[in-house]
Amino acid sequence: MSETTAAVAAPAASVAAPAAAPRGGRRVALDAARVVLALFFGFSAVAKIMAHESAVESFDRMGWGSGAMYTIGGLEMAGAVALLVPLLAGVAAIALAGLLAGASIVQLTLLDPPNAVMPALLIAVVVLIARDRKDRTAELAALLRGLTAARRGGQ
Repeated sequence: MSETTAAVAAPAASVAAPAAAPRGGRRVALDAARVVLALFFGFSAVAKIMAHESAVESFDRMGWGSGAMYTIGGLEMAGAVALLVPLLAGVAAIALAGLLAGASIVQLTLLDPPNAVMPALLIAVVVLIARDRKDRTAELAALLRGLTAARRGGQ
């Protein structure tokens, strides 16, 4: 292979396989985690949205009304669905980290302190997902900036 051919082939290879993209088992594990978390949040959301007895009881113990229960259920469902959309998964993971932090604090202060461990552990998983999806999140941000700029230009 000549030096010219090697110089042209090297950049093409780096475009085909970006260095930041996780490979193999890591990618599979993070994709599996997204699906499992989407199912987890989806089921949790359904219990709140349908006012399942256990959800109503928990929100009563906290002294929060049904409005908070439905709101949190709606946020969980939106996060669950967005985790499954590659372009939205990073943003969903960031938002769900906020919900999980709140859940951990509520468990510590209002409900059962030992149960605060689970949401805290799940924060670590959603942070890994958000980090893995940072390029797609940047792509989404650029897309939104472009739409905003186009809207301003059209007004």
